[in-house]
Amino acid sequence: MRYDAVLFDLDGTLTASAPGIFGSVQHALMQLGYPPLEDSKLPGFVGPPLYESFERIAGLDASQAEQAVAAYREHYEDSGLFRATVYEGIPNLLRQLRAQGVYVALASAKPIALAHRVLEHFGLTRFFDRVIGADPGRRESDKQSLLQDALPARYERAAMVGDRRYDMEAAKALGLDAVGAAWGYGTEAELREAGADAVAHTVGEAARYLCGEDAPAPRGFFISIEGLDGCGKTTQMNAVAAHAAARGYAVVTTREPGGAPVSEEIRRLVLDPEKSMCAQTEALLYAAARAEHVRQVIRPALEKGKIVLCDRFVDSSIAYQGGGRELGMEQVMAINAMAVGGTMPDLTLLFLVDARTAFLRRSNATALDRLERAGEAFFQRVYDAYARLAQSGGERFRCIDACRDIDAVTADACAHMDRLLAQR
Repeated sequence: MRYDAVLFDLDGTLTASAPGIFGSVQHALMQLGYPPLEDSKLPGFVGPPLYESFERIAGLDASQAEQAVAAYREHYEDSGLFRATVYEGIPNLLRQLRAQGVYVALASAKPIALAHRVLEHFGLTRFFDRVIGADPGRRESDKQSLLQDALPARYERAAMVGDRRYDMEAAKALGLDAVGAAWGYGTEAELREAGADAVAHTVGEAARYLCGEDAPAPRGFFISIEGLDGCGKTTQMNAVAAHAAARGYAVVTTREPGGAPVSEEIRRLVLDPEKSMCAQTEALLYAAARAEHVRQVIRPALEKGKIVLCDRFVDSSIAYQGGGRELGMEQVMAINAMAVGGTMPDLTLLFLVDARTAFLRRSNATALDRLERAGEAFFQRVYDAYARLAQSGGERFRCIDACRDIDAVTADACAHMDRLLAQR
């Protein structure tokens, strides 16, 4: 372990917060009757104290800057705060540090209440031993003092990770190693001129520097998306993927049957409406496609710490072939045991619509595949099999009423995923 304490800046280091900051700056200036700034000048507002930026960049005097900061904060807290995303890899970097027993703290020039709100919104609070932010009643925010307050009482070697020269200079003044986050809003030249001991261009580079080249990546998360054809699961999977990406996770979206080259060949065969096959052949082909998919796509992504979102997995075979084709749920489970090889979802989101609704939705589609032509009674058996799976599946299954407004369904799906992510 290279460090026993690591401190992070927030804006430009953990989060790409420019859209909310830039919008709030322009709003504040226009509200006070000042012309908006050129886009090229706005990056200067990320990092330094706001009062200083309004004076130095916008040319305001002290009194005007105070008014601008007040207008900025009102707008930022109302609409700009969450117009941000977490940089890809940040959650896994924090997970690695915590796994090594490293003390982790945040030292931000943002008012402390806002810093807490951002961390909570993006599910990052649990990673931090201490959160230090600026006193909103003070005009000046001394980064060195913030870092000093964020340090633990005892440590042997500490580092500060930030994206601007203020972060590097404050770290060096306290005898800390300064790690420049060149993925943020500062340049490599700015960071090195300010004394950075190392500059990382990606979060992955920072992880290797802070945790060691051989530190294992934390295991990713496997989430399967299930439901009858016509339940809207593809739309919801895309929404969940965007939600996860905004929180800094690398996301792999895939599907079954398919997802890998050999598996896609099997998909074309098994869904071809011009082909006929017995139910046993169908079940075995699905299992064969799954075996390839698990080993070529799902496991490698999980080993790299990614979130895998899979449109259908083994539960589809159990429901469609075991229930719909009446092969027996236990029989299909047994067929798939070797294909899955112990790789099961951490979470299964089951989107529920009744069999009649699903059948009518799919019947109106322009082109139906071989399985979708099976008939309403078939879909009722599939629905019943899913219900039995959910009842016996324990904590892995989360059932979501998919007959509601799309946004309400998405909110439930994302909330279930957030609870999973919070577990590790």
